[in-house]
Amino acid sequence: MAASGRDDVVAALHRIAFLLERAQASEYRAAAYRRAGDRLRDLPEGEWRARRADGAWTTVPDVGSSTAKVVVDVLAGRTPEVASDLEAGLSGRLAGATTAGNALRARLRGDLHAHTDASDGATPIQDMALAALGIGHEYLAITDHSPRLTVANGLSAPRLRAQMDRIALMNQVLDTGDRPLRLLTGIEVDVLGNGTLDQKPGLLRELDVVVASVHSRLRSERSVMTHRMVTAVSDPATDVLGHCTGRRVRGRTRPPSDFDAAEVFAACAAHGVAVEVNARPDRRDPPDEILSVAVDAGCLFSVDSDAHAPGQLDWLVDGCDRLAAFGVDLDRVVTTWPVERLLEWTHRHG
Repeated sequence: MAASGRDDVVAALHRIAFLLERAQASEYRAAAYRRAGDRLRDLPEGEWRARRADGAWTTVPDVGSSTAKVVVDVLAGRTPEVASDLEAGLSGRLAGATTAGNALRARLRGDLHAHTDASDGATPIQDMALAALGIGHEYLAITDHSPRLTVANGLSAPRLRAQMDRIALMNQVLDTGDRPLRLLTGIEVDVLGNGTLDQKPGLLRELDVVVASVHSRLRSERSVMTHRMVTAVSDPATDVLGHCTGRRVRGRTRPPSDFDAAEVFAACAAHGVAVEVNARPDRRDPPDEILSVAVDAGCLFSVDSDAHAPGQLDWLVDGCDRLAAFGVDLDRVVTTWPVERLLEWTHRHG
């Protein structure tokens, strides 16, 4: 603990942001707590001491009345009320998970679907990496969107290449200590109308993980959608079929797309493509009746958070609970594999 208490204040503000993200609360509110923590962390020492002496925390940019109250409570040795409430809510949600779900979560080593502020995520890669370390991940795939998904600021080939270089440099720093984290290069590549993937094939082959997802024309006729998805999972670059039905069950709800699940999952099994169990509370994709078809087809699975903010990385237990209910052999869950085996699988086509 730092004598000035600054580390404790920053940790408390960042923890509150994490818990708000975990609860899928207001993105604006979570970002406000995270910005306040960042601002106070970077405050010159002289100004920190001056504000601690006069208590004028709201004169610091990005520190409002709510975040200032957290600062005052932490410096006084009190647990902020907002933190207590959020921790209690999280404990309640985790207590609701089944024994089998918790057992699967304990076996997970990483996450193959996460976004950063390079596309439509909330924070830089380093914040996602720190959160992944904090919840015990051994690896995390950075899978920002592909170019044609302009609404999500998809990465062009040069931007993706730059991100790959940055991840390589970050891994040199992260590969130290008793619990190293391996960042994996990746993409959530858009499946286009004809089933092809929205990025240069040569570049896709260089990535560690390729998650192929349908984001457009979700109301296409059944045979059209089936052909589109089978074409995508038959592409040698595809490792994971992301949120296969595209449904949303919270907020602006959206029904699942219609496709021949038996045909699509047979193609996944034939090509060694994992079916994603998307743990986002607003997706819960695939629905149980579709997930059962993938189980019966002998598919591999990847339990992923589809996180767009650090706290959302902790959603995995929700997906584990759903998959574990089907009694799937844990060796069919690729995110339980060590990173060496995982990369051997994702590079199976050379």
